[in-house]
Amino acid sequence: MRLSQNMVLIIIFYPATERNDNRYLEYNLWKGFTMNNKSIHLPSQLPQLNRRNIQHDMIAGLTIFIMLVPQGMAYSMLAGLPPVMGLYASTIPLFIYALFASSRHLSIGPVATTSLLVFTGVSVYAEPQSTNYISLVLALTIMVGAIQLLFGLLKVGFIVKFIPHSVLSGYTSAAAIVIGASQFKHLLGVEISDRLQVHLLLFELINHVQEINPYTVMIAAGSIAMLLGLKKIKGIPGPFLLVILSIILVSFFHLHDKGVRIVGSVPNGLPTLSLPALSLDTFRMLWPMALTIAILSFMESLAIAKAVARKAKYKIYPNQELKALGIANIIGACFHSYPISGSFSRTAVNKEAGGVSQLTSVITGIFVLITILFFTSFFYYLPSAVLAAIIVVSVYKLVDISEMRHLFKVNPFEGWTWVATFTITLLVGIQWGILLGSIFTLMLILMNSTRLNVVELGYVEAKKAFRNVSRYPEANTLDDVLLIRIDSSLHFANSSVLDEKIRGFLRQKPETRYLIMDMIAVNDIDTISVETLGELIEYYQDEEKITCLFANMKGSIRDKVNKAVWRTNYKESINLNLEKLLKEKGFNYKKPQKSYMDVFDYQI
Repeated sequence: MRLSQNMVLIIIFYPATERNDNRYLEYNLWKGFTMNNKSIHLPSQLPQLNRRNIQHDMIAGLTIFIMLVPQGMAYSMLAGLPPVMGLYASTIPLFIYALFASSRHLSIGPVATTSLLVFTGVSVYAEPQSTNYISLVLALTIMVGAIQLLFGLLKVGFIVKFIPHSVLSGYTSAAAIVIGASQFKHLLGVEISDRLQVHLLLFELINHVQEINPYTVMIAAGSIAMLLGLKKIKGIPGPFLLVILSIILVSFFHLHDKGVRIVGSVPNGLPTLSLPALSLDTFRMLWPMALTIAILSFMESLAIAKAVARKAKYKIYPNQELKALGIANIIGACFHSYPISGSFSRTAVNKEAGGVSQLTSVITGIFVLITILFFTSFFYYLPSAVLAAIIVVSVYKLVDISEMRHLFKVNPFEGWTWVATFTITLLVGIQWGILLGSIFTLMLILMNSTRLNVVELGYVEAKKAFRNVSRYPEANTLDDVLLIRIDSSLHFANSSVLDEKIRGFLRQKPETRYLIMDMIAVNDIDTISVETLGELIEYYQDEEKITCLFANMKGSIRDKVNKAVWRTNYKESINLNLEKLLKEKGFNYKKPQKSYMDVFDYQI
């Protein structure tokens, strides 16, 4: 019997390793299936689980559930959606991700930055929490998932390497401030617009300061103080306790009648299956934000997953993570979920609670489903200020000023990139932070590419090696020989700078009769640079009576210069390392003295 090559299902059973426990369970079911010659693996996420590991996953899953319910509702509010959609995003996507993921510990679901990006991208086209707004968010979610799945199938997970760490760090720090500032209206009980430029939001807040509700402020301040205090006590679920306490407080004292805003009715029942409406116009409106969310959520998820996997000593597969997130978003959108991502805080709690596999996500999702089915009415009196406090306390540590100081200390170039991205995100808009920050980085890179680093070398007796004379003034040099090292590849933007650098050295050594260029750091050279070097050789030979020599020229560079007829025009060998070249020409750097050659009529 022949099987179709386009559809193969492989089921592999592995023997359990812990034979000393008769009550073991074998969960290695699927290893993978192939569809249309594109692999979508089903990693063995439940590897040989025994009773003890299942108990650990149960505890971790319940712990994450206690965190996720208030966080999910809070982040849904941040995204401009009904709180129940945060719970929807904490169910089906968790099941799907658990099935396809390569990470054993990453906890996905609603997160602050993704929620703010959703609000930023959709609120310009529809009123938050309106039917049209929700429809656009679901369309955005399926677009995000499709992009991530496509990137995973095409194995382009490497794309995240093109966003520098300094850009991402500056963006995250500014986004955290924007997220916190966007919650002022809930923390203070005032009605202001949904601006995402911090300076404009603050100006508007000043104009509405007389509308501040004192009861809301007291609830917000008490909530923040309680969350910060309980954070210092390990094992106490602060957000969960805060939600319960605030509901009791508001309902008992009827604070909702005194201007305190509450969540109100939360629909119960499972999310219905429906395909989001996606038209060509919707695609044109949302694709830039969909691409942004797809890349950023993947970057954050991958960074978190790798950090935990490194400690747990297992490997993460970036393209598999892309597929897992993509499929989770696509299917989640059909069950009224909005874009999900990896959560640093919940993943850390998962690891600390002893979670060993994605069974924790399944357990968390089951508990959330039970909550949606039977307990949503409990949240009626939940104050919006409490959800805002949960958001603020969750994101304030993302403002990483110490990282900016570190970048300036190590590499000012990256420090200025951080500052530029931070400022753009804070003042121009969160949707422009990554793009303009990356463009700013590209401009700095292009500027730096024109700055060719060329140094003079001398022999250091103590090191028994040639070193930069500006760093080692005691290095031996020869009066009639200028030995320089080119510290970067040569291309059209910097090759013209080489002549300027050489002239500067020659002005300090007017007796120079030989110019030796150490090419050990030159990994590439373009046609213009080859021509420029040829012109330099001819000029210094004919006009300055200086012979040019080359050392440590790599094979790929030699191939290019030989194609440019250097072998014919410049017959001197270009195949020697520096020590052999100096020995062949009789240049003795170990005892500094003038060096004279009998033959001066050849060059390269």
